[in-house]
Amino acid sequence: MDIQIKKKPFLLRYKYYILGAAVLFLLLIYLLGASVGPSKLRQDIENLQISEVKEGKFLEYLDVEGIAQPKLTVKLNSLESGIVERIVAEDGSMLKKGDTILVLINPELLRTIDDERDNLEKQRISQREKLLQMEQKTSELKRSTMKTVYDLNRLSKQYELDKEEYAIGIRSKAQLDVSADEYAYNQKNARLLLEELKQDSAKNAIQRDLLRNDMEREEKKYLRSKERLDNLVVRAPIDGQLSFLNVIPGERVNAGTNIGEQKEMENMKVTAAVSEYYIDRISLGLPASITYKNEKYPLVISKINPEIKERNFDVDFLFTDKVPDNVRIGKTYRLQIEMGQPEDALVINKGNFYQSTGGQWIFKLNKDKTRAVRTNIVIGRQNPLQYEVLDGLKPGDQVIISGYNNFGDVQELVLE
Repeated sequence: MDIQIKKKPFLLRYKYYILGAAVLFLLLIYLLGASVGPSKLRQDIENLQISEVKEGKFLEYLDVEGIAQPKLTVKLNSLESGIVERIVAEDGSMLKKGDTILVLINPELLRTIDDERDNLEKQRISQREKLLQMEQKTSELKRSTMKTVYDLNRLSKQYELDKEEYAIGIRSKAQLDVSADEYAYNQKNARLLLEELKQDSAKNAIQRDLLRNDMEREEKKYLRSKERLDNLVVRAPIDGQLSFLNVIPGERVNAGTNIGEQKEMENMKVTAAVSEYYIDRISLGLPASITYKNEKYPLVISKINPEIKERNFDVDFLFTDKVPDNVRIGKTYRLQIEMGQPEDALVINKGNFYQSTGGQWIFKLNKDKTRAVRTNIVIGRQNPLQYEVLDGLKPGDQVIISGYNNFGDVQELVLE
């Protein structure tokens, strides 16, 4: 006889399947919720750099590296050609203005000076001869004039006597006419000689000026040649250090050749390369400073070279007050260039988060510092220490400013 077997209830028969389906369903719901809801990441708060958003004074400035250089550098050039006979000053020597650096010798110049001296002596002899000839001619002319005037006076008396004798009948009319003609001739001759004497005097004055001018030109020519001897001695043009000298004894140097360089050491400047981004904001007179041994030294922009090289342009700074001790050429300093006056602003400390976010968002902590949520912000100006916050944060907010490279795309940090 067959025994009828009762079927188990549906739930009992398929309880394992139902339980598995329920677990799978709950897992799907969890995964769906995790994908739709904000992603989270746990972080140790001790490993994070946190800054408080504050209201304070914001000063926009640049932090650049500057190199100390002499304010004035002078090129040393040879004014005369010659052969280096003797070097007096060595590289690195501290010189006073006028100190001898090196001595040249130029035999051709010495011969030229000898020739100029001979020409000058010949010119002097020639001038003396011409002056003597002029004096002799003038003396002869004066003697002739004196004789003519004397004869004229004599003839004048004779003519008057002849007229009286003619009046009483002692002289004939023909004799009187001869006396009158001779007297008239001597009058004209005397006038001509007096005029010639006057012209001779004026001509002599002009000729003396010409001779004197010729003589002065020869003397100046000789003196200029002689002064060229001084140019064979190369002297320091300023007080300062002889940076280098690129000649050796026996070397021939042409006129105008650069033979070295001298630097003024009393006044120093600092030269810095500034990014081309700031070329429109950098201007003459803009203040700057360096901090050396915990002391601040003010400077001012004195020169701007607008030429762009490797995306930078050069700016020169001069100290406006005291100068740091032990300043040396080539020594580097950190320069802070002030771009304006301090202004009230909302600021946060500078951090590496900017490299990941571009200043568009930041992780802001909740009040109990257990979570940090990604928050959109707007960054304005910046300096080496601070960012100016224009929107997205308020005073007292706590934000994470350390790097975000390990956070991925999470929206929220769980802080432990």
